[in-house]
Amino acid sequence: MIIPKLHYISQGKTPEEHLENIQKACTSGAELVQLRLKNVKKSVVLKTAEKAREITAHFQTRLIINDHYQIAKDVKADGVHLGKTDADPAVARKFLGDYYIIGGTANTLDDCLALVKKGVNYIGLGPFRFTTTKENLSPIIPLIGYQSIVEELKSDMPIIAIGGITIEDVPKVLKTGVYGIAASGEITKDFNKINAFHKLLKASSTNEQLWNRETNF
Repeated sequence: MIIPKLHYISQGKTPEEHLENIQKACTSGAELVQLRLKNVKKSVVLKTAEKAREITAHFQTRLIINDHYQIAKDVKADGVHLGKTDADPAVARKFLGDYYIIGGTANTLDDCLALVKKGVNYIGLGPFRFTTTKENLSPIIPLIGYQSIVEELKSDMPIIAIGGITIEDVPKVLKTGVYGIAASGEITKDFNKINAFHKLLKASSTNEQLWNRETNF
């Protein structure tokens, strides 16, 4: 299972804006987008996810649904991302099977260790800095914190740094040993930055990490 190094997390004041931004991200070369709708009815998430799947399928872009693992299966998305207060990854895995990507949010080494045991395919570790798009009471993780967690985890699990990361942050964040970057606001402001992110991440398909839960557990 290949995990891209750059994850675009959708933004927008309305579901329609999320879809517009997903379209722009795909047009600009995004290899993975996460539909992240909060505080809306499940029926709205489903309808928006169906449209997002149409867009991403056209561009052969991977689609991850935030939180709603049942909807991920309903629309034949590529996977789901589960926050710390969302469903248990083990429950989602039993429902989805082995062919779906499951990502989980972590703020500490203990969080990461728990997610590895639950069989996720990647970990979103953060926040690198506070953002206005996500209510996160967890303390920010400094660069030395990322490096320490990556070293102590002693796993090939792909670690994706999350939380207000800008293009200027990428080189120093990568030096900590993380695998990739998730970006939202930075890309939404200028979708041309996707190409710049890819160059910094050297995110060609040959450099993407193949994560096999059986051999890496």
